[in-house]
Amino acid sequence: MSVNPIERIVILGGGTAGWMSAAMLGKLFGNKIAITLVESDEIGTVGVGEATVPVLHMFNRLLGIDENEFVRATEATFKLGIKFENWGKLNHSYFHPFGQYGDNFDIAPFYQYWLRLHLAGMDSSLEQYSLCTVAAANNRFSRPPTQDPRTIWSTYSYAFHFDASLYAKFLRNFAGQRGVKRVEGKLNHVNLDEVSGFVKSLKLDSGIEISGDLFIDCSGFNALLIEGVLNTGYEDWSHWLPCNSALAVPSESSRTFVPYTRSLAHTAGWQWRIPLQHRTGNGHVFSSHFMDIDSAEQLLLENLDGKPLAKPRLIKFVTGKRKKSWNKNVVAIGLSSGFLEPLESTSIHLIQTGLAKLVNWFPDKGFEPQVIDQFNHLHSLEMERIRDFIILHYAATDRIDSEFWNYCRNMTLPNELQHKIDVFKSCGRLIELPGDFFKEASWLAVLIGQGVVPKSYDPVAELYNVGQLKELMSGMSAFIRNTVLAMPTQEQYIKNNCAAR
Repeated sequence: MSVNPIERIVILGGGTAGWMSAAMLGKLFGNKIAITLVESDEIGTVGVGEATVPVLHMFNRLLGIDENEFVRATEATFKLGIKFENWGKLNHSYFHPFGQYGDNFDIAPFYQYWLRLHLAGMDSSLEQYSLCTVAAANNRFSRPPTQDPRTIWSTYSYAFHFDASLYAKFLRNFAGQRGVKRVEGKLNHVNLDEVSGFVKSLKLDSGIEISGDLFIDCSGFNALLIEGVLNTGYEDWSHWLPCNSALAVPSESSRTFVPYTRSLAHTAGWQWRIPLQHRTGNGHVFSSHFMDIDSAEQLLLENLDGKPLAKPRLIKFVTGKRKKSWNKNVVAIGLSSGFLEPLESTSIHLIQTGLAKLVNWFPDKGFEPQVIDQFNHLHSLEMERIRDFIILHYAATDRIDSEFWNYCRNMTLPNELQHKIDVFKSCGRLIELPGDFFKEASWLAVLIGQGVVPKSYDPVAELYNVGQLKELMSGMSAFIRNTVLAMPTQEQYIKNNCAAR
């Protein structure tokens, strides 16, 4: 048992990060620890993180949330992956699916057998071996009818598009039912312990003072505690990821919503298009060093699939991370801990994994340095690995049509990323490093999709003769295609199971 257990947790900031924190901590500790969330209705949230990765299932399951109820409450649609357009070169697209390619029928990974045929000119499309990719191309969706690892459904996974503000509202209600107290007000002053430098209490404009043992900083880019008070420091990654601005705007949805996110590369950045049940979320992520704001806004508005519902909102950022996400008795969760552009929908994922690490390394009032150091090490490692995967999208390009793409194509890469690319180019092997969130299929999708083709493949793939391989591959492709044709459209599936009221 802990000698001196935490008795009071104070969360500063609402939004997605604040209310995910409140919901999880309330679920786990609500009957043992007093949890207070402080937020001001006068302070807006970034609120553009509307696409997720599949691990959000784990978060919702931990809370005991019914998935259909969650989809209805957040006006959500389903997401099978991301369609990337104009990234490797102009007028070219590829799909990054959730799940895996094919089935590993021998000791070498499936893609090595595909690679053998591809390099011999006998098989061109890796995408036909992904159930998610073929379903997305046909606008089909279904939840897996079985979890049997011997079936095709074991290669399939999905995530969500949802309204982040509605999700925060949904979780606020959930957390309130589990004892989390919400206090409305703006931060006025932070009281520190004179000896330790730890945060003792938050004083609000109203005069209310809220004391705590552990403080969770969910104040977004402002990072009011971790940076504003504790001066933790920031590691700038903008030399690798030069985009520093985003314009976000919702629009009417004029088409059938598709089960994937669209990422359209432009001359100085890229545009997201995220279909929800009631609208489409749009944004243009760009570098102000290569494009002015007016041009970026015009480009965004010219590429909407429906009428804009508001004026585009500008968000400025610096890609990077805090030198420590946990400093003294303050843990930064969400944007206060750092920012990676939403190219691969990892913002909400990093909130979730930050909370998971906090729970795994939960402190007592002694706040042992070893616990804090391990949390910071794991969080930094994960952010660096995701950073490298995002950099890959910019670096692996043949585009020469703008100064922005020339910069990206020629920049010096982080050593481990460069090594990973070099190994794949030479022999078709994919290295998995400690802390990698994105696994084999994800790296393969982007590398092959953006034209990075190896010179050779794993010699073990020679165990099958070409005739056997072609027969196996053909049967696998046909089975996937037939499975997809038996699935309903996403629109039908949502209408029958979880349409918003």
